[in-house]
Formats: sequence, structure tokens, C-alpha cells
Amino acid sequence: MMVRGIRGATTVSRNEEKEILDATGELMVSIIEQNSLRPEQIACVLVTVTQDIDSTFPAKAIRAIPGWELVPLMGSVEMDAQGGLPLCIRLMVLANTDKGQDEIVHVYLNDAAVLRPDLVQRQKA
Repeated sequence: MMVRGIRGATTVSRNEEKEILDATGELMVSIIEQNSLRPEQIACVLVTVTQDIDSTFPAKAIRAIPGWELVPLMGSVEMDAQGGLPLCIRLMVLANTDKGQDEIVHVYLNDAAVLRPDLVQRQKA
């Protein structure tokens, strides 16, 4: 068994609590489903947001998923780089798995699909 990093990102249209929580929940559920994850496999989830998101903690959406209440979560602000994607939420899920690196499905939703178009093609329909 290895610890694998599973990346994901999404965007919101505005800095509003409900939209941020909905988008984060949708992203996390997609990562869970695409990679057949169970909470006991998770070492931790790192959550970052761009500096234009500050109306809520996106990690609240992950805590609301049944069974995920005890998964360690850490939130941070993403580096403010020129030309960066605005209103973006990113997840790094560190999971214990027998899957090989090439079997991991990274998930990019909404405008975040431009970040890694090569990985978006591997997402399961």
C-alpha cells in the first residue's frame, strides 16, 4: 500500500458561502467516486483557495460528508501568481491505496479544467 496524492480543483462564480460549499462538496464527492475512496484510507486533505475566496472555509463541505467527520483537513490560501485562475478551490487528497500512480483519477471541474486538460481527459464519465 502506498500514499498517493489525488488532485482536484474547481471554481465558483462568486465569493458566496453556499456556492463555495456546494462546489467543494461536488469536487470532493467526485474525487471519492472516481477513486473509490473510503474515509479510513485518507491520511489528510489539503484545501487551498485563491485570495478572492474568504466568505467561508471550504473544508466545512468535506466535514458534512457522512463518515468524513474525522478526516484531518487543513485549509490555506493559494499563492497569488500573475495570471492565476481566480475564484479557485484546490484539493490535495493524500490516500492510502494499492492503486498505481497511473490509476489515480484527478478531478478538475468548471473553469479549473484549464489547469490540467491532460488529466481532465482521464476522468470517468
